[in-house]
Amino acid sequence: MTSAKRRNKRTVLITGGAGFIGSHLSDYFLARGYRVTVMDNLLTGAIQNIKHLLKNKDFTFIKHDVTKYIDVKRDVDYVLHFASPASPIDYAKLPIQTLKVGALGTHNALGVAKTKKAVFLLASTSEVYGDPLITPQPESYWGNVNPIGPRGVYDEAKRFAEAITMAYHKTHGLNTKIARIFNTFGERMRREDGRAVPAFITQALGDSPVTVFGRGRQTRSLCYITDLVEGIYRLLMSDVNIPMNLGNPCDMTMMEIAKRIIRLTHSRSKIIFKPLPIDDPRHRRPDISFAIRKLRWKPSCAVDRGLLNTIEYFRNNT
Repeated sequence: MTSAKRRNKRTVLITGGAGFIGSHLSDYFLARGYRVTVMDNLLTGAIQNIKHLLKNKDFTFIKHDVTKYIDVKRDVDYVLHFASPASPIDYAKLPIQTLKVGALGTHNALGVAKTKKAVFLLASTSEVYGDPLITPQPESYWGNVNPIGPRGVYDEAKRFAEAITMAYHKTHGLNTKIARIFNTFGERMRREDGRAVPAFITQALGDSPVTVFGRGRQTRSLCYITDLVEGIYRLLMSDVNIPMNLGNPCDMTMMEIAKRIIRLTHSRSKIIFKPLPIDDPRHRRPDISFAIRKLRWKPSCAVDRGLLNTIEYFRNNT
């Protein structure tokens, strides 16, 4: 490739790009001819997730805490803000850092987008709905959140991040997007991050007891990572500026997920039960009619296919 063509490439800045979703986004954009800059302080991300990209001339890694001032020398066309602890174990251990990256980190990332005249996309979450009183959850639902509960630091960090993102859109005319991401799974998830799919797979592969909380009646909607990344890209390129749900509209109980993983791993594990954590949501199921209508997007990967890919990854990365 000539240097002129490389200079003409559009550049994507991904904060938190060494994490699970961020690293897959890096793969996606590079495969489509973009330049990618990843910014991550590696608090919960891992170099291993982007190691295969480090020699790519169109890829740059910057180790930096986005709660500090962000200085990017090159032009930036898109800013994708994915920096944040994202699992209950992480934000229980890192409550202050979680709040700071949701507030200061989002403010700094928006500042870069404003300075560079870039499109900005916020990785929000279904957690903004709290323990919802309606299901499925449409974007118009305001949520049922306990701001001082054990999940409050993450829920409120993301709710604030959405508010400041919309403020930049309305005040500065910044082209912003807000993706409310529901339960996503796939390769590069951390075994120890506390979420159900990696926990169940790790336990099942070791023929250890699979731990289900409560009676396993709470529901989750599992979206495979490749589907989510495609949805994020379509949202980024759309004319939508208000929040949009991205996830699998087909939910299943935690008991069903546990049994499915035991079956797919051919495990001898038995299911055991532990008390339900405080404020654990009873339902997680997105209404994605907005995404279907505006993006012509919905998940296409069968859950079992995605789980088999994820199980194989965990088998090979002990």
